[in-house]
Amino acid sequence: MNNPLEFYTKQKEIHQQELSKISKKLLFSSLIRLFIFLAICFAIYYFFGNMNVIVPVIFGGIALFLFLVSRHSNLKDKSDKQKEIIKLNELEIDILKTRNFKDLPEGSEFENPIHPYSQDIDLFGRGSFFQYSNRTALYEGTKILAGIFTKNSIENIPQKQEAVKELATKAEWRQEFTALAKLVKTETPSKTVIKWFKNYKNFVPNYIKWLPTVFSVISILVIVGYAFDYLKGIHLFLWFLAGLLFTGIFLKKINLLSGSVSKVQDTFHQYHLLLELLEKEEFSSEILKKNQSLIHSEKKKASAIFKEFSKAIDALDQRNNMLFGIFGNGFLLWDLRQSYKLEKWISAYRQNVEKWFEVIELTDAYNSLGNFVFNHPNYVFPEIINEKRGISASKLAHPLLDTKKRVANDFAIGDEEFFIITGANMAGKSTFLRTVSLQILMSNIGLPVCAEACKYSPIKLITSMRTSDSLSDDESYFFSELKRLKFIVDEIKTDRYFIILDEILKGTNSSDKAIGSKKFIRKLVNSNSTGIIATHDLSLCEITSELSQVKNHYFDAEIINDELHFDYKFKDGICQNMNASFLLRKMEIVDD
Repeated sequence: MNNPLEFYTKQKEIHQQELSKISKKLLFSSLIRLFIFLAICFAIYYFFGNMNVIVPVIFGGIALFLFLVSRHSNLKDKSDKQKEIIKLNELEIDILKTRNFKDLPEGSEFENPIHPYSQDIDLFGRGSFFQYSNRTALYEGTKILAGIFTKNSIENIPQKQEAVKELATKAEWRQEFTALAKLVKTETPSKTVIKWFKNYKNFVPNYIKWLPTVFSVISILVIVGYAFDYLKGIHLFLWFLAGLLFTGIFLKKINLLSGSVSKVQDTFHQYHLLLELLEKEEFSSEILKKNQSLIHSEKKKASAIFKEFSKAIDALDQRNNMLFGIFGNGFLLWDLRQSYKLEKWISAYRQNVEKWFEVIELTDAYNSLGNFVFNHPNYVFPEIINEKRGISASKLAHPLLDTKKRVANDFAIGDEEFFIITGANMAGKSTFLRTVSLQILMSNIGLPVCAEACKYSPIKLITSMRTSDSLSDDESYFFSELKRLKFIVDEIKTDRYFIILDEILKGTNSSDKAIGSKKFIRKLVNSNSTGIIATHDLSLCEITSELSQVKNHYFDAEIINDELHFDYKFKDGICQNMNASFLLRKMEIVDD
């Protein structure tokens, strides 16, 4: 069994050493660039007025300087990747040691009060399961992960388990992928990029395919002719001016294209590296192989295709270097040459970009699930039983509770059974409801659960635990709760659900609540659903005498030496010890 803490500690040390080596190379690279720049400046000053020397020096110097800039940029990319991998390992070490994950993204934007369960089980928000498990680096990957958590699908669970198990074994690969993805500085959402590609209208004429090459050859001949005194300076200047004027005809549209592609420059630079990682890796699980196959549909590798676009963007971006921009367009028609390349790429691959983006973003999402599996080697993958047999789990616990303090419980419920759970305040009822809810959710998305053993017949989840009133909609608490219960009744007409309810009909008086609650339980039982209902109303437990599918369980509390003690154990029967009066007196809210 793997030891996550040892792995992360070792990886941190390895990448710190690698970063140190790269930092030394970066320093040397900076010094070389400075030396070349000073040498060019000295040559221009020393040979000033001698165009036969200055022109070759300028062109040769620019070419050498651009090569050094590219080399330095590659080293910087490697350095940045090492820093990100170090941060990833430091984060995992901190979470494993202290369980402090409150600085990670909360995912509050994905909260949805009308979703079947996300509002009730601490799925999103501060201290949520999403915040604890999410390690996505791309926002679109984060959205996909949130979609996986909220899809409420019971399809292909064994295949999902297979995929996350495989990714759990590829810890170093996952870290490299995530580090590269974290370096993507997205200015424009991928959906906007895809829409722009699909709607883009070409402006560069077809003859630009050959004209810049011909123009560049003639430019070289003109420069050589001038250098050997076959042509005068005015001829060189007029040819140079002709190049600038011709480029100027398309300048407005070139500027628009340059501005648009510059916003995705970093995205494509990093995405081609991510695609390259995906192409080189071998997968055996069905989901990951299917995802990978989407980038193998062209004769060329998807990474190579993305790299072409990235390099074309980089080449067009050289126009922002004033010296190169002037001479490049005057003698090489540089902007038109690169604009033509970009447009050809867009025309050829605009329909493929969306699926290639999705491959990267789905991998980003699934990496979080693989990371969760790797970090919890003691969790167990539920044994999936296709027959309707309910849920059986031994030593089931909540994954977000401190391992040293949490209390695990055995839990078994048959298909079409209902449990009524009573118990004292703070005895553990709500925590248990969320524990069972998370067990169902985690099982459905293919994750291992916090238990020693688990057998599970897949079923969708629906809950009502945190109903709130809505002042903006002029709704009372009671009416909001009725709407939620109506939502549940409508849903269970068309599909099988595991229903979890916490204190239903709280917004009405005790007598009316008891009558209404019993009627609602009868309806749920007659719908052949399965579920749990927590309540403080002991009279509700009487319904077990008429409905064999309903069973009573409870969580207890004891007062020992005038102190309240909880064992948080899930027990058969009806709770007899309530603690509201004791707590009111203990906190000096009421007198004895």
